[in-house]
Amino acid sequence: MGVRAFVLRYRVGPKYHSSISLLDGQRAIRFVRHHSERFGVDPNRLGMLGFSAGGHLTFAVGTSDLRTQPSANDPIDRESSVPNFLVPVYGVSNGEIRGRKATEYLATDTKVNADTPPTFLVHTHEDDIVSSEQSTLFYNALRRAGVAAEMHVFGYGEHGVGLASGDPDTSQWFPLLVRWMRRSGFLTRMPRVPIQQTLPTHDTIEHPLGMFWVTLIPDDPHAPIARVRLDPNAGGLVQIPASHGPVPGPHTLELRRISHTWPFDAVGEYQVIDKAQPMLNERPTISVRVVVETNGTIRTI
Repeated sequence: MGVRAFVLRYRVGPKYHSSISLLDGQRAIRFVRHHSERFGVDPNRLGMLGFSAGGHLTFAVGTSDLRTQPSANDPIDRESSVPNFLVPVYGVSNGEIRGRKATEYLATDTKVNADTPPTFLVHTHEDDIVSSEQSTLFYNALRRAGVAAEMHVFGYGEHGVGLASGDPDTSQWFPLLVRWMRRSGFLTRMPRVPIQQTLPTHDTIEHPLGMFWVTLIPDDPHAPIARVRLDPNAGGLVQIPASHGPVPGPHTLELRRISHTWPFDAVGEYQVIDKAQPMLNERPTISVRVVVETNGTIRTI
């Protein structure tokens, strides 16, 4: 996937307090960011992943008050210590609410703000050492702050399940993480572009009745998809902000009809089989090959 990985060996309890662990986590981010050219990594696409106590360290590094030290003597310490995204896996976000080691695992959910990095949270319902509430606390704080996030609480798996390689269900958390990283634009250096144009003209494109999705699926497996929902009121105008837009390059544009009725009503005509059958016979999805230009223009090929 083109991801460079670094393992942090940090000072941890019971010998060291989590405030000491925080210094090591911050130094690690600064070190990699400072030496990004040497390591061949993008300093603006650095993530931190941690399990359990390491999950708390991930929470702490992402929410620390002391993020930059511009007057530091060491040039490494002048770098930002904040990762670009966080991946806490069954991490402790608030020791006091957890009811264990309250003075060791200080509250991080209360420090979430609009500058907290996008976060992908993983937990299991069966975890009886670190309750999934520790993830939901942080997720709810992210929602309130308007920070991008995704959370998965799997039904099965004990604390410390790791990659869950022996469980074909819970092990899906890692492929889901990869998809989130791709969708968030963390797997490519290419900048995302905004889209604002009517659907490109093509023999196979007809503006569907009702509500439909427009999805841009890139050929590059590392580039993010882009999707928007339209209805007849949009007049075929596709508007996607750069934060959710595609990167330039070849794509497959899909139009997928999701409702024939617009505006919505409560008649329930889809329950009448003689009315529904002709709709089922129509093509629900149309695919067209396009190129997204650097200026955000969609051009058919």
